[in-house]
Amino acid sequence: MNKIFLGGTCAESTWREELIKLIQVDYFNPVVKDWNESCQAIEETEKSFYCNIHLYVITEKMIGTFSIAEAIESSMTQNKNTILHIIPKGFNEQQIHSFKAVCNMVSKHGGIAYIDNDLARTARVINYCFK
Repeated sequence: MNKIFLGGTCAESTWREELIKLIQVDYFNPVVKDWNESCQAIEETEKSFYCNIHLYVITEKMIGTFSIAEAIESSMTQNKNTILHIIPKGFNEQQIHSFKAVCNMVSKHGGIAYIDNDLARTARVINYCFK
């Protein structure tokens, strides 16, 4: 049975709520109101043992870059399917150029990676490939 880890941009982004309405696969949403070490441990357990699909959606609300590192690491991890979706709205040309290189790296390691404004595309990929 497939289960998706919903990684990527937090920072008050709404992509998770939008995507959850569209997908037909079980998921783990790591976003909680008060992040602490216990939450971190739960997230690591879910990622390592229960979620065979790791999704990272990057939006203009991104503050840090850790999700990019997670996507690369996931794409290099055996028995994990990685999807990286970068929503280009709000990023400049140099950032998009860098994101293209990241997408190529994820793809090189067997992941699915693309830059697209359409979050429904990710739902279609999930529902078609992993239902």
